[in-house]
Amino acid sequence: MSDGTLHLPAAASLRRPLVLGPGARRAMILALLAAGWELYARWLGNSLLLPTFLETLGALWSETLNGELPERVWASLEVLLTGYAIGIVLAAAITALAVLNRWGESLLSLLTSMFNPLPAIALLPIALLWFGIGSSSLVFVIVHAVLWPLALACHAGFRAVPPTLRMAGRNIGLSGPSYVFALLVPAALPSILSGLRLGWAFAWRTLIAAEMVFGASARSGGLGWFIFTNRAQLETANVFAGLLTVILIGLAVETLVFATLNRVTVRRWGQES
Repeated sequence: MSDGTLHLPAAASLRRPLVLGPGARRAMILALLAAGWELYARWLGNSLLLPTFLETLGALWSETLNGELPERVWASLEVLLTGYAIGIVLAAAITALAVLNRWGESLLSLLTSMFNPLPAIALLPIALLWFGIGSSSLVFVIVHAVLWPLALACHAGFRAVPPTLRMAGRNIGLSGPSYVFALLVPAALPSILSGLRLGWAFAWRTLIAAEMVFGASARSGGLGWFIFTNRAQLETANVFAGLLTVILIGLAVETLVFATLNRVTVRRWGQES
């Protein structure tokens, strides 16, 4: 009986399920997706329709070494960051005006109702007429893609701030910009980060789609132009290498930027469990 009692904890520890961290779980899921891609492509046996995962990695490595892919990626990111930054500034200005003034709130409500349902890529012909073929047209459609969802998310977060917290801010003398940036922004940070994530995703896919339509030029086109030209040349492995690059950049931004911001602000401040 004493022997059984002594061995029970050891037996229970052996039956305890293995708990993996979020990073390990994501890595395993990615490995399974890559293995499924490889197996299905080998079973299909047609590289023109679907190259294997290893062939795609080979094309990615080759285009990286010859400098073609890094040049296209940099061209896209340069345009993307410019439009994203402008969109953030405009969204902050419009949302702050909406918080401080009833006319500003009506303006934000009207503009988002008008322009948020409008796909950014639908403005591409107008951008071409106004700015011509070049990065300015791409920046214009990216600003549209970022501005409205971010403004809506920020405004929803501001409206969710408890009235008692608002009154406390007024009582200690906060008003105008100090009221917005010292009280409302920290309190609404979870919604703001969600809006930034959403704006980034909209901007990234809008940019790739716009570049696939017209690029900037054959010399300075970005990642979407790389995908388009390789599709026209039936270089399917390079097409998938470009698509994989889009995915990898999205994962990197989500993991290194937004997840880090969420961890050092929202979670640290106890605004999210």
